Amino acid sequence: MRIPIFQAAAAALLLTMTLDVSAAPVQAPSAPSATTNTASSGTFTREELDQMMAPIALYPDALLAQVLMASTYPGDVSDAVAWSKAHKDAKGEDAVKQVANESWDPSVQSLVAFPQLLAVLGQDPKWVQRMGDAFLAQPDAVMESVQRLRRQADAAGNLKSNEQQKVTKQAAAPATGTTTTVPAGTQTIVIESSEPDVVYVPSYNPSVVYGTWMYPSYPPYYYPPPAYYYPGGALFSFGIGVAVGGALWGDLDWGHSDIDIDVDRYNEFNRNTNRNTERNVNRDQISRDGKWQHNAANRDGVPYRDSKSREQYGRQLDGAGQRDAARGRDPSRDAARTADRDRARQTMEQRGFEAPAASNREAQQRAGQASRDFDRSGGAAGANRGDFQRSGQGNAQARQGARDSAGMNRPGNSSAFQGASNPAMSRGDAGRGHRSMQQSQRPAASRGGGHQMSRPSRPPMRGGGGRRR
Repeated sequence: MRIPIFQAAAAALLLTMTLDVSAAPVQAPSAPSATTNTASSGTFTREELDQMMAPIALYPDALLAQVLMASTYPGDVSDAVAWSKAHKDAKGEDAVKQVANESWDPSVQSLVAFPQLLAVLGQDPKWVQRMGDAFLAQPDAVMESVQRLRRQADAAGNLKSNEQQKVTKQAAAPATGTTTTVPAGTQTIVIESSEPDVVYVPSYNPSVVYGTWMYPSYPPYYYPPPAYYYPGGALFSFGIGVAVGGALWGDLDWGHSDIDIDVDRYNEFNRNTNRNTERNVNRDQISRDGKWQHNAANRDGVPYRDSKSREQYGRQLDGAGQRDAARGRDPSRDAARTADRDRARQTMEQRGFEAPAASNREAQQRAGQASRDFDRSGGAAGANRGDFQRSGQGNAQARQGARDSAGMNRPGNSSAFQGASNPAMSRGDAGRGHRSMQQSQRPAASRGGGHQMSRPSRPPMRGGGGRRR
């Protein structure tokens, strides 16, 4: 049987196409991009990190470490911003002492020393929270972002040593336990204050100081501070230096992507500020090797962005709850007790009573004030107290008055303690008593006759028996 030519050609063509498809290699589905991975895990991309770190990457290392720690407690930062606005001229160590009784994390308390810095952080609370979330989830990526931005500012000629800061370059130590790759030969740029205990907070426009920005789709954040703190308004300007004392106690460890804590300065800071003891900062804030660690109890319920942080710090809170339960603490009972105390305090204040002291320090201050008021007060109590002090015999007079009121020193009254204050008189009385007893025990014949006494008799008085006179 003959096969038509066109059918034979079609069959040959179909066979050729089948062989080509089977010989072609099978392509694997494309791997998801790094951006997709970071978005799905709740972390930040390189572009996002450089965008959010640009406003503070050129701060001195010690101040930057304090900001990174504090940003993990965004609720406390908002409270500190509000306090700083209400106390515009408070700064330095004096401002830190004024917030001693605030229940903020120590890293946040230290920031009130820098009102110009809080003025910047207060412009975008969401930015502060994102920065803290990034540092908790990606500390290595955050610190590499800072170094990347510093190198960019240095290349643009806008990062130099001057009277306010000292900029040095060190060989970059190989990062351990991180996922960030640092190019070989890369230097670490360290920024320090020119004076150890004085800090100058820089102000700059990130869109200018870093030169040409690498990510047009992610322009850098910029929060200009009030002109009140930076009257010059230069490209890279510094405000008035702030004497910090012990307010800064952290420093960046570039080789390990974490923060070293100066334990001595940290403990001194907490002693000087007389912190509220509701938060156990010594146990939960510093690791055994002197590294900073986030204290979830100070987060005040602000949710974590990524799943890893939620799991890690959720366990920390659960562990704290288990410790409280082992110590017999019931959170619901404590909350009810606190509510009862608040209601009682409000009731007392409405009725004109002074509310009880909320801390030992407040109680001591009230006691001292009451003592000063008592010294200055007039009236009977003040007069009596003054009389006692002028005579120098306050206690003796009080005791004498008590004796007089009880009738102990009235004439004619017999008292077992009469004469106790005069030993000579007591010895004389005792001698006469002994002699009288000896005379009574002698025989009658040996006693002296003595003298006979006679009294004239009187006629009896009318109206009953007589009375001896």
